[in-house]
Amino acid sequence: MNYRHAFHAGNPADVMKHAALARVLAYLGRKDTPFRVLDTHAGAGLYDLAGASAQRTGEAEGGIEAVLAAELAGKLPAPAAALLAPYLDCIRTLRAEGRQLYPGSPALALALSRPQDRFLFCELNREERAKLEKRVGADARVKILAQDGWQALSAHLPPRERRGLVLVDPPFEEPGEFQRMVAGLEAAYLRFATGIFMLWYPIKDLRAVDAFRRDIARLGLPKTLKVELDFATVRSLDVLSGSGLIIVNPPFTLADELRTVLNALAPILARDGQGRARVSWLTPAG
Repeated sequence: MNYRHAFHAGNPADVMKHAALARVLAYLGRKDTPFRVLDTHAGAGLYDLAGASAQRTGEAEGGIEAVLAAELAGKLPAPAAALLAPYLDCIRTLRAEGRQLYPGSPALALALSRPQDRFLFCELNREERAKLEKRVGADARVKILAQDGWQALSAHLPPRERRGLVLVDPPFEEPGEFQRMVAGLEAAYLRFATGIFMLWYPIKDLRAVDAFRRDIARLGLPKTLKVELDFATVRSLDVLSGSGLIIVNPPFTLADELRTVLNALAPILARDGQGRARVSWLTPAG
């Protein structure tokens, strides 16, 4: 697989995903007991938005850079700004020396955790894995594996800590990713029914997304939340027009928090200023 997330780092889909991830990590950190994060498709961990890859697409300008500018200008409503603070503070800390850096999921998870927490990052691409090793591998809490993320769902669950988060964020470069996500979630849930699962997906082909939602609902897993953000009104099969998350066992506050956050972010991230956030239950919360 030749996917390089550096071309897309900090784009609207990243902002939506990482804003949600930061809220889940904040919830997990409320208890003193340790948690584990399993990231099945970890990538390089940290990205330079001033680098050639990010500059080639310019996607971050309509993503994290637009959000930071809106916050600086006081255009974020106070409730949303407060919920976004851990995520945005992490970025500001990374940029303290003047570099235009952006955290991938591994760097964000490490920044928003405690000494007792543990992390397992899977990355098959050799070049991306080498960057991940360089950027976060020295942290004693971290284990990095050259393992297929789908296999990791069976091999490394349940975690010893018995609480934590499983993040499934494939690149969607190969056919069948939606089906693999459904099968992977079903198998992983059987092993770790108390865990929090976050599955990210792109919104391009609406028929494929609709079928994926139905397949997830048919699993009948309790407490399954669907979160989607549209940032383009015109959709085509080859253009990303939105971003989605399926979250199983979400923190009890998360649905309301994400409504607040994404309703504030939608007009900022939308290409035409008419973005739309949708947060609803695929299966009941209780």
